[in-house]
Amino acid sequence: MKEKILQTFEESIQVKKKFVNENVDTIIEVAKAIANAFNDGKKLILFGNGGSATDASHIAAEFINRFKKERPSLPAIALNTDMAVITSIANDYDFSEVFAKQLKSLSNEGDIVIAISTSGSSPNVLKAMDIAKKKRLTTIAFTGLKGEKFASKATHAFIVPSESTPRIQETHITLGHVICQMVEEILFEAPRK
Repeated sequence: MKEKILQTFEESIQVKKKFVNENVDTIIEVAKAIANAFNDGKKLILFGNGGSATDASHIAAEFINRFKKERPSLPAIALNTDMAVITSIANDYDFSEVFAKQLKSLSNEGDIVIAISTSGSSPNVLKAMDIAKKKRLTTIAFTGLKGEKFASKATHAFIVPSESTPRIQETHITLGHVICQMVEEILFEAPRK
């Protein structure tokens, strides 16, 4: 059992190391884009299913409340949190519409979207990405190795180099935390002299 635990942690560490080495420049670019959007009075919109829904909600909460710094609230919303909206759209239309219909009404030009899909094949996430493109929103995809089609729809794509759902999700939440920290530093750290 001990060996299995150590092996699991080591596997997670190696996936994250490979990921950050391949994506550090894109992380900086995305953090700057989000900070600029907030400076321009725009918002961050996130969504996903299952564990990715939880990650979307978690990241939105970090921006709305705080991450590491005491600072003003930043406008972020996770589209997977309102059960009345989700179930009414799924019931009246189709589950594939639950994020697309919300994006149509809640997003404005200049907003930024973070769409999270471990598999990259969730129909409701893919459909929402199409709406985001039509509305000229900046889109950021969080996915895994099999998510190339999904990633190709995004302005910026983060593909975790793994097919293991737990390793992908662990990297996604670390990525979300790093982006939050960088945005806070861009917006609220005094410039060094």
